[in-house]
Amino acid sequence: MTLGVWDQLAIAGTGMAAIMFLLWLIHLRTGDAGIVDFGWAAGLGLTSIFYAFSSPEVGARQALLALLAGLWSFRLAGYILFNRVVGGEEDGRYQTLRKNWGTKAPVYFLLFFWFQAILVVVFSIPYLAVAWNLVDDLTIFDLVGVLILVGSIAGETLADRQLARFRSRSENRGRTCRDGLWRYSRHPNYFFEWLHWWGYVFLSFGNPWWWVSLLGPVLMLIFIFKITGIPATETQALASRGEDYRRYQESTSAFIPWFPRKTDS
Repeated sequence: MTLGVWDQLAIAGTGMAAIMFLLWLIHLRTGDAGIVDFGWAAGLGLTSIFYAFSSPEVGARQALLALLAGLWSFRLAGYILFNRVVGGEEDGRYQTLRKNWGTKAPVYFLLFFWFQAILVVVFSIPYLAVAWNLVDDLTIFDLVGVLILVGSIAGETLADRQLARFRSRSENRGRTCRDGLWRYSRHPNYFFEWLHWWGYVFLSFGNPWWWVSLLGPVLMLIFIFKITGIPATETQALASRGEDYRRYQESTSAFIPWFPRKTDS
């Protein structure tokens, strides 16, 4: 039996609520709420695969959705898990929340984890637009979408590896990474993460309601610039690296990679 759009969203939401509850229980044992970021990233991959194979037709476009969205999602989830959660200190953002919430932190974190489940469902809507694009043959728009996805996954992977390599050297403690892509953008990982959402816009062309796929890049841009992305990251960077990071801000593009500016310092 083919599932309708609302059925798919309901099942995805229920599944993500259950997954986030399990991750919340794990967080109670480990004391690290950063596992919620792993759940958010992995959850998007799971929803993309579910939508792709529960839609009216399963063809090349749906297979590309499952493959490329899954690749982006599980790569990011693995990076978060093994570079930020396992064996590391809890992210400063969650330490601050834990301190501010005090004895109510366990309950508030449960609500926070479930809110992330809602976000997964909202961010997964572009996947639905692709999964329900039932145009028989692949088009030039599909090719553009695939190129955007492959290029952005490669760019984000490279940026993460360059940063991880820089941080692995003890002599770089307290210094700002300016290696590779980080010489041209203060947040190349965020840039490529945002860029990748445009791939689904092109893959959904042909669907009468393709325009809902714009929710991905628009929401991601808002989160990066206004909520959990650049503001929180740079506040923490300034607190830990001080003047070195201020000089980095003066010379380097915040988002879109570009040549460094010359400064007086």
